[in-house]
Order: sequence, then C-alpha cells, then structure tokens
Amino acid sequence: MKKLFGALLAYVGLIAAPTAAQAKDADPALWVVKDKDTTIYLFGTVHILKPGLTWFDDAVKTAFDASDELVLEMIEPDQAEMQKLMVAKGIDPDGPPLTQKLSEPARANYIKAMTDLGVPYQQFEAMKPWMASITLSLLPLGKLGYDLNSGAEKVLTKAAQQAGKKLGQLETAEEQLGFFDNLPEDKQIAYLNATVDEIPNMGETMEKMDASWANGDPKALAALMNESTELTPELNKILLTDRNARWAAWIDKRMETPGTVFVAVGAGHLAGKGSVQDQLKAYRIKAKRVKY
Repeated sequence: MKKLFGALLAYVGLIAAPTAAQAKDADPALWVVKDKDTTIYLFGTVHILKPGLTWFDDAVKTAFDASDELVLEMIEPDQAEMQKLMVAKGIDPDGPPLTQKLSEPARANYIKAMTDLGVPYQQFEAMKPWMASITLSLLPLGKLGYDLNSGAEKVLTKAAQQAGKKLGQLETAEEQLGFFDNLPEDKQIAYLNATVDEIPNMGETMEKMDASWANGDPKALAALMNESTELTPELNKILLTDRNARWAAWIDKRMETPGTVFVAVGAGHLAGKGSVQDQLKAYRIKAKRVKY
C-alpha cells in the first residue's frame, strides 16, 4: 500500500507533464487587518495551478516582503511522513472492500470513473471512502495540465525560506486528514459519490475557479464553491466554516502581538458567507480589501 501511494503521488505530479505555458497575469484577492502595531495580510491561495500564471507580484509580493512571518494552513510534511499519515488514517485493512460499501448504481459509476482514468479499481479497495475520494479527485489533474509544484503554497514557502522568514501553521497534516477520517462512513460515501459525479466536469469547474481566483473575484469563487459542496453540507461545515471560525479566533489572538504576518489559506476560506472575514466580525475586526 505504501508503494501504491508513492506511485499515486508520482502519477499526479508527472503524468502528462504540462507543456510550457505563456505567462498570464493574475491579480488574486488580498485583504489586510491592522491596528497600531500589528498587520495581518489574508491571501487566498489555489493549491494546484497550471504553469504560467504570474501572481506573485504587485501588492501580493509587496505585502509578503513586508511580512516577518508566513503562516499557512499547514506546513507540508516530507513525502515519507505524509505517506505514513495517509496510510495510517486512510486505509481500512479489516473492513469490507470499498466497492462493497457502495450501492449498486454508485459502484458502477465509481468503477467506470476509475477505468476511464486508467487505474484498476482494485488498487483502492482497502481505502476508506474519503481517501478514495481525495485520490480520485487528484488523478485527472496531470492530464488537465496542472502541476503540483505550481501551487501557491509551494511558491510562498520557497520564497519564505529563501528570505529567512519564520514559518507557521494553523493546523497540522494529521489534523487535516482527521477532518475527513472522523466523518461518519455514510457521509464519506456521499463525498465519494459526489466526486465521481464531478469528474467529467472537473476541467471546466477548475478553469472557472482558477479564473475567479486570478481575477480577484471572491463572489464568483464563493458561488462555485457553493455549487460543489451542496451535496455534502456536513463536509462543507467541517472543512470550511468551522475552520474559518477557529482561524478568526487565531487572528484575534495574534493581533495582540506586534509584527506583520502574511497568512495564506485556500481561497475558498476567504469567499462568501461564513468566510474568515465574515467570522472576524464577531471580534469587531474588519478585513479591508487591498486594491491594486
């Protein structure tokens, strides 16, 4: 199973390696929270991008350069450690095979999706439904032209390390995987079924999301996020609104310490109702959009 995860990581990162793309300017949204001695920038990221977008410039780069610390959702462990965590939390060695947990129509759709992607469904049989869902959602990305190394977090982390900035995290990798693992199995299955249904539209959906991000349009991004999570509202609460509330509390507490911090989290957390900015209102903190 560990070899399988290594192969999957390689598959996602390398299959149909993206060709060189023309540079395209992007101006993603940026917010700032400040008082007399503390400044916190809030930047929404996209975890996986197509090469060629030039976003790390203008106001984003200025805010990053002015910051003493970069805070991410999580500091990504090395591949071996992440693989270990995925196996520990995402594998159900004693349970029935994954396909036996699915209804007959859902099973047929799932097996077809796997076959279309060129991956034998038997390789996923020991996975919990949530792990199969996450892995399945990653598999088409290489063919669609996405590159794991082009994600905003990787770019920001490298820049922070080169500049000698302090690195912080809001959560650990184990906590993030736990959000999925603690879901009741029927909710995990609903998540997997929704992922299977979305695969044929994945290219179009991601293009729209990336365009909303690049154009600095959080309202459009929120609308797309709502469409993609309406079938799994419980997961939406766990993965978005509950975490946003905790992060807003973290920001409120961090405002007590002088300095400048660049906080980079998934763009969906900074869009729409229940966003981090929305949750900050409970602390009478207003996040101001940085215009550029």
